[in-house]
Amino acid sequence: MTKVAVTGAAGNVGQQAMAALSEHDVTPITHSEHDDLDSVVCDVTESEEVREVLAGHEVVVHLAANPSPRAEWGAVKEVNVEGAYNVYEAALENGLERVVFASTNHVTHMANAADPADPESLVERPSVVSPDDPPRPDSYYGVSKVAGEALGAYYADRYGIEVIDLRIGWLMDEAGLEETQDEGEARARYARAMWLSPRDCRDAIERAVRVPIDRTPLTVNVVSANADRYLSLTETLQGIGYRPRDDAAAVLDAS
Repeated sequence: MTKVAVTGAAGNVGQQAMAALSEHDVTPITHSEHDDLDSVVCDVTESEEVREVLAGHEVVVHLAANPSPRAEWGAVKEVNVEGAYNVYEAALENGLERVVFASTNHVTHMANAADPADPESLVERPSVVSPDDPPRPDSYYGVSKVAGEALGAYYADRYGIEVIDLRIGWLMDEAGLEETQDEGEARARYARAMWLSPRDCRDAIERAVRVPIDRTPLTVNVVSANADRYLSLTETLQGIGYRPRDDAAAVLDAS
């Protein structure tokens, strides 16, 4: 059993992380109190708070962030960039073994966006993107996550911390996926390519916490096994043994 801290535990991905890590000793960390979650309240932009809350843990799953690809710079720079820095510093000072960093598909999506002003659109014939391709952020949110990945590379290379960057797709349930198909074809394509089912999300997070890795940092894409995906999953399968079971096309064909 691993002692794991989860920042952003009340968010959409955070809820899946809590379910995925039920066999571990987990400390949920949230920005404010929640009636349905017994969490530790911590502002990740406050370095002392982060240092204190991560003491005694082995792994941190860092999900706390402004997740909007339409957010302005002022809304992401502190929580997404300064917050990531504080988590890495606290991990170093407390001797944590691993940081699982919630990155995003938006760090590379501009190359395939149908509209440069719309980070949730997709061209008809997208190019395959692997984690080793250069960043092409489509938004300030994407830029902030590029910065977070760069911080992880620094702490991995200089201090030997195990770092896994999960470039997460679009987490939603099947009903949410179906709704996107009525919102314009470019957005519908994007949803079919980027869909991440809740159970595939849980699998990726649990493996990112548990599975030994042979290099650090390890950056991997995390979407379901969608017929329309363009993000390479080879590195995810090889790196953490991820085996996605769901496919947006199958869901939509059955609806």
